[in-house]
Amino acid sequence: MKCNIGKTDRIVRASIGLIVIAVGIYLKSWWGAIGLLPIVTSATGRCGLYTLLGISTCKIKG
Repeated sequence: MKCNIGKTDRIVRASIGLIVIAVGIYLKSWWGAIGLLPIVTSATGRCGLYTLLGISTCKIKG
């Protein structure tokens, strides 16, 4: 599969994911689990929504 998330995008997604998880833990809410989505997309380098919209922030093709 092709990478469609660039380095900066990955860092931002991972940071947002960690913040959402931390807020969920602080508030004792299961909604913090939503933070796993940006972390997973950051780790894999692939975003399904970007694929549907034809967007790529990855500078390296492939």
